[in-house]
Amino acid sequence: GDERFITTAARRPAREQVLARAAQAEPRLEIHRGVSAEGLITRPYNGAPHVTGVRIDSGGELTADLVIDAMGRRSRLPQWLSEAGGQPVQEEVEEAGFIYYTRFFRSPNGATPQPRGPLLAHVGTFSLVTLPGDNGTWSVTVFISTGDRPLKRLREPDRWTSVVAACPLQAHWLEGEPITEIIAMSGAMDRYRRLSVDGKPVATGIAPLADAWACTNPVLGRGMTLGLLHAQHLRDAVRAHLEDPHEFAEVWDQVTEAEVTPWFRETVAESRTRLREVDALRKGTEPAQPSGPGDELRAALLAAMPHDPDLFRAFLESRCCITPLRETLARPDLVQRILELARARERLPIPGPNRDRLLALLN
Repeated sequence: GDERFITTAARRPAREQVLARAAQAEPRLEIHRGVSAEGLITRPYNGAPHVTGVRIDSGGELTADLVIDAMGRRSRLPQWLSEAGGQPVQEEVEEAGFIYYTRFFRSPNGATPQPRGPLLAHVGTFSLVTLPGDNGTWSVTVFISTGDRPLKRLREPDRWTSVVAACPLQAHWLEGEPITEIIAMSGAMDRYRRLSVDGKPVATGIAPLADAWACTNPVLGRGMTLGLLHAQHLRDAVRAHLEDPHEFAEVWDQVTEAEVTPWFRETVAESRTRLREVDALRKGTEPAQPSGPGDELRAALLAAMPHDPDLFRAFLESRCCITPLRETLARPDLVQRILELARARERLPIPGPNRDRLLALLN
């Protein structure tokens, strides 16, 4: 049923506090706060480093049957494995290509604004993300292409506000008390790491998890979802294969590639499509047409899904990381309905300022 689409909304610090308290309450968990890992403890095993623990900043050591790297997108694991004599970690890195300008608000009565349009809305050469949070808070993010210099004036609160106010479906999200200044974020990467080369583990006793394994464009809201999904698969792999370090490393790589990597690829493809669209609009040319059957079907689904509840559910299955879009678009019955509706229904643009009006607002 539709209960599978239930989503929790909270500011990240609030959610992390809840998870930290839940972890603290687990009787078999020992938590060391204020301690950071500074390197790995390793020994040779099957021609590769086998990780047996970590060195900590106090000079001590913590040993373990398995070390989980959950240090996020800034993890130094590749460097540490190289220092231990391991092969280079397979890594793909590219700039995400976006700059994000976010402001948080609080309601005087605890209510959050009701959506009047999509939470992620592309308006010409900029995009808006409106997200409810916890305890009567929410955030509004405007994000742009890194190369769009005139739009970098969005860091100024008055200009940022004027742009959001010019978007009819999102303007009411300004009706609250600002509780932050404009928070700018740039330099986000699409990055993927794999501890396997030619089918062989480059190290054992170590499991990269969540953002330490791969990270993408944050505005799609998949980071914590994929991290928790990845952790569930790790739990299952540990239960079944931890006794054999080499077998565990192989299984963990295979499970990650089969169950989580497709979400990374899908997210990166969506970001690239948006960047191509923005670049074309800035140059005054037509956006590039979809480059393959999958891209064409995805574009058709976006046009058709507002007009058919089953297609909307198919879209949510992808957005909520339940079913990869490639699997959805492999169903002949859905594909036929998508194409029929897409032909019959024009995909209307999200209302908001055109390029000339946008530049005027920022000037």
